[in-house]
Order: sequence, then structure tokens, then C-alpha cells
Amino acid sequence: MRAWLVESPRPVAEDPLVRSELPTPVPGPGEVRLRVLACGVCHTDVHVAEGDLPLRAGPVVPGHQIVGEVEARGPGVSRPRPGEVVGVTWLGGTCGVCDHCDEGRENLCADATFTGWDRHGGYAEWAVARADVTASLPSGLPPREAAPLLCAGVIGYRSVRLTGLRPGQRLGLVGFGASAHLVLQMARHWGCEVTVFTRGEHHRRQALALGAVRAEGIEDGDPAECHAIVTFAPAGELVPASLRHLRRGGTLAINAVHLTDIPSFPYERIFGERAVRSVSHVTRADAREFLELAAVASIRAEVRTYAFEHANEALRDVKAAAIAGQAVLEVAG
Repeated sequence: MRAWLVESPRPVAEDPLVRSELPTPVPGPGEVRLRVLACGVCHTDVHVAEGDLPLRAGPVVPGHQIVGEVEARGPGVSRPRPGEVVGVTWLGGTCGVCDHCDEGRENLCADATFTGWDRHGGYAEWAVARADVTASLPSGLPPREAAPLLCAGVIGYRSVRLTGLRPGQRLGLVGFGASAHLVLQMARHWGCEVTVFTRGEHHRRQALALGAVRAEGIEDGDPAECHAIVTFAPAGELVPASLRHLRRGGTLAINAVHLTDIPSFPYERIFGERAVRSVSHVTRADAREFLELAAVASIRAEVRTYAFEHANEALRDVKAAAIAGQAVLEVAG
């Protein structure tokens, strides 16, 4: 099968993805094989390709926002059925028996595996996934529009949920890429006022068109007094800058699997019971809840599609933040 591999991480400007021919994978017990229809291109894929997330199991096929049609099932699988179109997220599997799994926090499982990092992902014609981590998709969505919901949407949902944001409160979004434009739609569905902090003029216009009340640079204007803020860029210096806009008692959630160092900042920025917390991966419950919400609230991703042959180009555009919304590889019709 056609596939893209990360064999030796290097900057995306040097085309780290290597075009390869791999055997068609065979699903094992509890697994399904999917004919990949589309796969979202995420900033986490950039981290894998460039080595910020070191390879853990040798060369790997990246991609963890997979929409695929079930083609074959391994022993012990009754659902999903052949012919069903399902999604696969970053969470590739967990042990199911540790304290974190037992508490419903399987994203913190020490033995968790991740799609497109520990196991081959969706930059290929076929992918194998554990049947119990596949997700049902909202009906009627084309694969290219469903793919971004599986990471950008789900991780954005988890990030907001961890802040404790309530309907009608004020939310700040730092950066306006694939995840933030879905979170803004979700927050507006809840009646929240949303301020977007971004440098790009096009992103500011897009945020205002989607219902943001403010869209500006993070150092501009008066503090926004947000009840909650989510940062999306992997830049540690944005944490103290964001705290300027967080009201007393508010929570700042850092949505990043890799982050540069956070510089020191005055205690006054966090005084007043302001909280800062990281966001670590997603759970199956997050995926189920967000996809149900997306269907009810008609949350839609703005996508730019790339032919399978242009995967390296897609990675470059994602790193450069040259896309309004989400990049998606179209793998099959």
C-alpha cells in the first residue's frame, strides 16, 4: 500500500515524510482494518516529523485524525461492522486496568498508545486500529469535514471542559488555527463571549465573522477579564502574556503536546487564585461527547484539502500557520 513514513525526523522544510510501499496491514484480535478516506494534518504530526516527539517504535506512519471505512475485522470484533465509516483519534489504546483508566482518565494511562506515534496512522491507504477506540461520526459529513473533528475538535472540547467554563461566561482563545475555530463555534453555541488573540489579520477577520467579540494581539488593548483561556500555540512565552487577560479565579488551559519553556513572570500574574493547567491527550468519552455536540450545534470545520502526494506540503503549511482552519489529506474517494 502507499504510505508516508517518518524514518529520520528533520525540519519540515526538508521534507521529512518518505513515500513508501508497505504491506497491507492485517487486523489482529480486537482490531479493524480501515480503508482510509481522509486524514487530518495536525501540528502534532509536525512534532513527530521534526522529532519534538521522538520516535518510540521505529519508523512510523503519522496521522491521527482518520476517517475510514471498515474493510476487515480481527478475531473478537462485532462492532463496528464492515462498510461502516468511523473515526480514529490520537488515543490508540490504553491498558484499561490502571487507576487512571478506572477513574475515567485513560488519557493519563502510563501504557497508553497513540495513533501516528506509537502505531501507524492515517497517512496511508489502509490503517489498523483497535475497534474499541473507533468513534461514530455525525451523519452526512464528508470525510474531509469529519476528520478535523477527531483531534482539533475533541482536544479543543477537552481543553475548554478542563477550564470549568460555564455557558454565558467569557472565553479567551490564544491562536486561531484548526482547533480554535471549532472551539469558537462551540462556545458561541453556549452563549459565551469569545475574545481571540492572534497576530494574523486574516485570522482576526475570520474570528469576528464566526462571532468573536474581539480579535487582537495578546499585548493589545485592555485586559479582557476572561473566565477561562485556552492557548493553542506551542510557545511558552504566551502563558504569562495570556494571564494578563485572565480574571481572578479563572483557569488557563495549555493545549499543547509539546511546549517551549515558559519564562518567569511576576507572581501578580497568577495571584487571585488563577490556575494554569496542561491538557494531556483525550479520552474516548471526550470524543463521544464532542461528536454528539458537533451534530447538535452544527459545528463545521473550514478545511483545505491536499492530494495524498502533497503530504509534505501540508506539513509545511500547518507549521507556518498558513491555513485558515484545518489541513486534510484526501487519501481515497
